[in-house]
Amino acid sequence: MLLVKGLSCGYGRKTVISAMNVEVAEGEFFGVIGPNGSGKTTLLRALSRAIKPIRGSILLKGKELWDIPLADVARQAAVVSQLVPRVPMTVEEFVLLGRIPHFERMQFVESARDIEIAHKSMALTDSLRLKDRPMDQLSGGERQLAQIARALAQEPKLLLLDEPTAHLDIRHQVVIMDLLKRLVRELKLTVVMVLHDLNLASEYCDRVALISDGQVFKAGTPAEVLDYQVIEAVYQTVVVVHKNPVSGKPYVLIVSEDELKKNRDAYTRGT
Repeated sequence: MLLVKGLSCGYGRKTVISAMNVEVAEGEFFGVIGPNGSGKTTLLRALSRAIKPIRGSILLKGKELWDIPLADVARQAAVVSQLVPRVPMTVEEFVLLGRIPHFERMQFVESARDIEIAHKSMALTDSLRLKDRPMDQLSGGERQLAQIARALAQEPKLLLLDEPTAHLDIRHQVVIMDLLKRLVRELKLTVVMVLHDLNLASEYCDRVALISDGQVFKAGTPAEVLDYQVIEAVYQTVVVVHKNPVSGKPYVLIVSEDELKKNRDAYTRGT
């Protein structure tokens, strides 16, 4: 679905990503993880054509991304940002914005088919019940569901998400992640998602790319990447990695400075 080769890009004279290589298979749930400032969001912005590469290429289904007309890109790929705008429109009106890439020439209003697809997208995300509610009166989790519904209304094959679970409580995090996993399975979507939470990435992603200083430090399955030595090398913090007792996936535990001191002191005393 996506092939990133030797990608370098950034902002102005500042290069954030340098000579990056990433491959995402069709129908894959792919996570992008890494510390703050490592280049995760910059990569996603490059994949969505928000910023242009300095060097290298991005191939979308074998075609150079910047050679594809923007309207065609919008029909193949949809973006879900971290922040959902509090706009003075209903959820239905907001979701229908996702149909604009499919408008025919000289079409200015939504057709019956556009409304049908928007309602189907809302039903898939459990936001149809909210269709008449104003966006600026919804909770953060509800607005995020509406934003995913708008992306689905584009009928994309590729979904690009920038930390969609940020600022959400654990229930809404699970709701969003379960929904995305179901969409990958049922709609054969390809999902590329930036995540800060290593445990969410481990539990839901088929593969992950760990980004450090604008390059891929390691890529592979969560079991291959989320090793305590790898995490400590990139994040510069001590962690313990165990297996989730239910799924068997890696589970990352933090270790506080106080606990480190206690254990170090105990080790020094030989206890």
